[in-house]
Amino acid sequence: MKTLVFVSLVGLFLHDTTAEMHSLKHFFTASSEVTNFPEFVIVGMVDDIQIDYYDSNTKRTEPKQDWMNKVTEDRADYWEEETENRKVAQHVFKINLDIFKRRFNQTGGVHIYQVMVGCEWDDETGDVNGYRQYGYDGEDFLVLDTKTLTWVAPQQQAVFTKQKWDNDKARREELKYYYTKECPDWLKKYVDYGRSSLMRTDLPTVSLLQKTPSSRVTCHATGFYPNRAMMFWRKDGEELHEEVDKGEILPNHDGSFQISADLQLPSDDWGKYDCVFQLSGVKEDIVTKLDKREIKTNSVNSIYMIIVIIVVVLLLVTIVCAAGFCLYKKRNAKRPPSPVNDSAVQQMMLPNPNT
Repeated sequence: MKTLVFVSLVGLFLHDTTAEMHSLKHFFTASSEVTNFPEFVIVGMVDDIQIDYYDSNTKRTEPKQDWMNKVTEDRADYWEEETENRKVAQHVFKINLDIFKRRFNQTGGVHIYQVMVGCEWDDETGDVNGYRQYGYDGEDFLVLDTKTLTWVAPQQQAVFTKQKWDNDKARREELKYYYTKECPDWLKKYVDYGRSSLMRTDLPTVSLLQKTPSSRVTCHATGFYPNRAMMFWRKDGEELHEEVDKGEILPNHDGSFQISADLQLPSDDWGKYDCVFQLSGVKEDIVTKLDKREIKTNSVNSIYMIIVIIVVVLLLVTIVCAAGFCLYKKRNAKRPPSPVNDSAVQQMMLPNPNT
């Protein structure tokens, strides 16, 4: 199932950092007239790993990690309660989506309303940070400053809501409790449930890739965990900036991550260049020297291509000649006697009941 979620930019904590930062995020998406997509979806994530899922089609909250089933040891009816809570959220979001349409003077058409709620916890210092962002049709609508518990309104249509929520003392107390107590407490529980998986360290496979001999060289690392990682190119031991295009860290289907960095094709000695990958919790960098012999490419050498074409043509000519010769022999050979006229065959035939 494809889901629409916010792109959240979070800080990277590299291998020289001893602290471990954990995060809990919930992404709520309400939509209208989106083909082949539920009207309402909730996705929960811990350390950017999906832990549960709910949508308006199934109307059921389901775990997405085996270790999330441990939650029932503390609350036997956890999944039932979550399902009921999310059914209520589904109703609220449907109402809110209609309110958005009225504020923006819209009627029908495709519209998407999203909310991202969550917190981060440093398991060494105990520091907790929170976030709550509202978006509509791909644009920020409201953002909570969790330090002051006041709202930022990037759009004029959000000013009314900002003023109302800023003056709602009861709402501010609820938010304060959520970010100082409820969210970090649940995050700590989830981390404890999935500790063996979430606290692991998986090193990546690093490859050098190139589409054509004249295109950029890509350093690609995949299969690593956690996602607190960095990749960059160096020349003579110094990090490059202008000649490099760094990609974002992307998730793999198995819960691991991948990242890449493109290097403009060097005009000087390739031996001066190397690709460096750093992973949080791992002291040693993974360094890959730029070596033409190690580059994987889809491009085929022109000489080899010519040889392949010649071989294929010769093979086709041989097949055509052989087929023609066989046809000639068949047409000029003496026709053998019909097997029906052979007495031995006739003796093995079953009698026809109609004769």
